[in-house]
Amino acid sequence: MEVKASVNGVTVRTEDCFDLTNTFECGQCFRWDRASDGSYTGIVGEKEVRVFAQDGSITIEHCTVQEFETIWLPYFDLSADYRQIRAELAERCPLLKPAVESIDGIRILRQDPWETLCSFILSQNNNIPRIRGIISRLCAAFGKKCGSGYTFPAAEVLAEKSVEELAPLRAGFRARYILDAARKVSSGQIDLYPLYTAPIDECRKELMQIVGVGAKVAECTLLYGLHRTEAFPADVWIKKALSSEFSGISVPSLGTYAGIAQQYIFHYMRTRSGR
Repeated sequence: MEVKASVNGVTVRTEDCFDLTNTFECGQCFRWDRASDGSYTGIVGEKEVRVFAQDGSITIEHCTVQEFETIWLPYFDLSADYRQIRAELAERCPLLKPAVESIDGIRILRQDPWETLCSFILSQNNNIPRIRGIISRLCAAFGKKCGSGYTFPAAEVLAEKSVEELAPLRAGFRARYILDAARKVSSGQIDLYPLYTAPIDECRKELMQIVGVGAKVAECTLLYGLHRTEAFPADVWIKKALSSEFSGISVPSLGTYAGIAQQYIFHYMRTRSGR
């Protein structure tokens, strides 16, 4: 990996492909906004950046080399060799080869676990434009101003709110779930950070103590917020895939990269359906 500082930020060239659209629009995150020039602007923690691809490199504006090393290198999972992961998945499970080869450049982001938990609570029985809208209103109402947008509100902030105060978000039944999550996390009843390393079945049980958090939301939180790549979120597309084209695959057989395999399967099924 080659990292160069410039007046505008940091440019990164890596031999392992990183596709912005495939990463930001694969359903794992909801706060990266695409501009007409193909760049994306997002807020992570209390830092807003603009990211764009050019000539095989990724440029992160408003970023120092130190910030790249401490924030963006881990956030974009740039230390992982996804070419090797894809090759290993295809070798481990030859049925996966068409899915693995169907898309390039997806990386599993290392998102904040609290923000990820809330985002996927809000994703239930919802579509991506509505999810993005609710999250945008949530941040504007209760987050802090950050560049052109707002930070994601802390659990401690939301724990003090009522269902009535969340009504303008138009989150519907999900507002009650968000408040329960905020109160359990802010009180310490649910501690998210041990879930990075605890046995994954224990992690699932812990997350599912929150009202409204079922298996799908728990798996998404584990994969996208805690980088537990053995987690395997299964929506209708994945369940259909495992009962049709990929019926010979068992999730345990995919090992520690099951969640990454899920992304390839999801994309493969979605593009084949014309969705």
